[in-house]
Amino acid sequence: MSNLYGDTHRALQREFDTVRLADRLEERLSRERLNDDDRAFVEQLDLFFLATVDALGQPTCSYKGGDPGFVRALDPGRLAFPCYDGNGMFLSVGNLVAHAQVGLLFIDFAKPRRLRVHGRARREPCGFGGTDWPGAQFTIVVDVERVFPNCPRYIHERPLAARSVYVPRGAEPPPVPAWKRMDWAVDVLPAGDPARQPEPKSGR
Repeated sequence: MSNLYGDTHRALQREFDTVRLADRLEERLSRERLNDDDRAFVEQLDLFFLATVDALGQPTCSYKGGDPGFVRALDPGRLAFPCYDGNGMFLSVGNLVAHAQVGLLFIDFAKPRRLRVHGRARREPCGFGGTDWPGAQFTIVVDVERVFPNCPRYIHERPLAARSVYVPRGAEPPPVPAWKRMDWAVDVLPAGDPARQPEPKSGR
């Protein structure tokens, strides 16, 4: 019995004669907890992709970025990451509140490697489990249920050009994104949003 494959997966595996290969990969690579190598890999990255599903079954995938180490392995069974200020839609977080099952895809584009993590996510306050991220609104904790690496052969190698200036760092507030000062947005921003303040004039 497989914990990873269902009827539709098996049908495709039979069609393309990959049942034996799929079974071997599950046997050798799939696990229920993060090992030390997984934890080190996740914690050195500055991005990942988060898949969620809403209450009606509609999926979405979002990019999450920060400085290296912004995702933390609290222990072999839990990951945590910050939720920073975004566009206020809360699509991913609203989804995981309604339907806790999530998928995380971690990719290193400089040294091609990727890792998938499946689990159940929940919202926690900042500082949960000893975590603390400057500028975070709250913490997302993922209880890990399945971990498995993927072949990296189709990952395009991309050297890092620059990290985002919008990631909160220390006491200095990040710059205001330009879209928040546009006419269609500025009057509906949350109370206290820095973009509600007059734009500083540059001196000479």
